[in-house]
Parts: sequence; structure tokens; C-alpha cells
Amino acid sequence: MAPQRIVSLVPSMTETVCRLGAADRLVGVTRYCTHPAEQLGDIVRVGGTKNPVLERIALLAPDLVIGNSEENRAEDLAWLRARFPLLVHEPRTVTEASSAVHELGGVLQCADAAQAMVLAIAAQVTRSEVAMLERGTTRVFYAIWKKPWMGANRTTFIHDVLQRAGAVNVCADAGDRYPTVEPAVVARAGVDLVLLPSEPWEFSDEDRRQVLAAEQFGANVPVLLCDGRDFCWHGAHTATGLARALDLLLPFRPARRPA
Repeated sequence: MAPQRIVSLVPSMTETVCRLGAADRLVGVTRYCTHPAEQLGDIVRVGGTKNPVLERIALLAPDLVIGNSEENRAEDLAWLRARFPLLVHEPRTVTEASSAVHELGGVLQCADAAQAMVLAIAAQVTRSEVAMLERGTTRVFYAIWKKPWMGANRTTFIHDVLQRAGAVNVCADAGDRYPTVEPAVVARAGVDLVLLPSEPWEFSDEDRRQVLAAEQFGANVPVLLCDGRDFCWHGAHTATGLARALDLLLPFRPARRPA
């Protein structure tokens, strides 16, 4: 029997459950689960992704808890695994995100809806591959944090989306998954574009103006605000996010010369 009482501790997978047509089975979500807002208004909030109220989850008697081994703490996942069916993903690539959708669709017995998502992701992957044949790449610094400045290396989902959208991630080879960086060092590495996302740090237009005015990442380097979900949220948002990331970067990618 498919799970009927679901607690999701992952905002992007909460959205995916809803888009698969199983919103009415959600009994608990985190305070960061915001999409789709119209389907989440009355659902019990069980704390944050890093500090869920485990006793509150237990009172909900879930027959499935959805977690993420990066977003959720290992000790919380272990506590939940000992008591409830637990489904955990940590996709680091678009391909792995597609596989996670397929698995979740099977668990929820929403296979047709999941397959539609998988095909939508595949279509955007193909679009990105075609764009790679037509245009070159652009060197990008994608900031996930401001105090201190931090980026993301090649082991992250962010990196894979950037790469598929035609970016060379200037933090790709950093030793830490989310390295602390100095703007001057990033500037010396050569940057064509700086992206300031809406999450996890919520960058503002004032932040963008300050970076531009101070030329923190180099003179005349464009700085754009972007939706962090497009680069971070896997699942139902993956196809949309990849499409939007590709559209965002295309104007900054040079056309390839005919062979």
C-alpha cells in the first residue's frame, strides 16, 4: 500500500510530492517548505531542516518520512529511521535528481506523474547539450553566502546545474564542498559573471549594487540576482530550474565559430 501519512523534511521534495498529486497525504513539513503555497497552508510545521521537532513528527505517526542527507542532520535521520519508514536522497547531479523522482514516484505509486517529470528533465538536458554545441562557456562565481563569502565545488548539485547551463564554476576544484573565498582571489581567477541567489543567503538588489560599486570580483564584471531554487531544488523543480539557468546564462556565452 502506498504511504498515506507523509512527513517531508526537504522543501524541494515537498514540492515534488505535491506535483506528483500526493499533497493530500502530507501531514507534516518544515517551515522552509513554501511551494506550492496553496497546498501547504494547513499542514503541520515540524521545525526546520536542521532542527526538526522529532517528538512532533512522532505524534503525526507517519508511514513515510522523506529526508536528505545533506539538508538534514545524520543523528535526526538515524532517530527517524529507527521508528518510521525513511526515504533519503542526496542528488549531486541532474541525473541523480531524475532518479530520485523516479524512485519517489514508485514509492508513492504515482509512476505516471513521475515519468512525466523525468521526461521533462531529459528534455531540458537535451536542450542544454544542444546549446553546448552552439555556444561556448562563461566563467561564473555562484555565491551561496556573504558573511563570509562562500561558493560551491564540483561535488554539489549547484555545480552540475551551472555546468549544464554553460558555466565554468570557478570554485569547482576547491577542497571544501562549500568553500570560503576572498573576492580578490576569485577576481584574480578570472570571472565573467557573478550570480547572487535568493537562498540560502537571500541576496538583495542592494547587495548587487554594493558588489558592482566596489568591483569586488573585478572591474566591469556583471552581477545578477537569481532564484536559488533554480540551482538548488531537485525534483519537480529540476526541469524548470535547468531551463531558467540556461536562459539566464545564454546571453553571457559566446557563439561558437563554425569549424
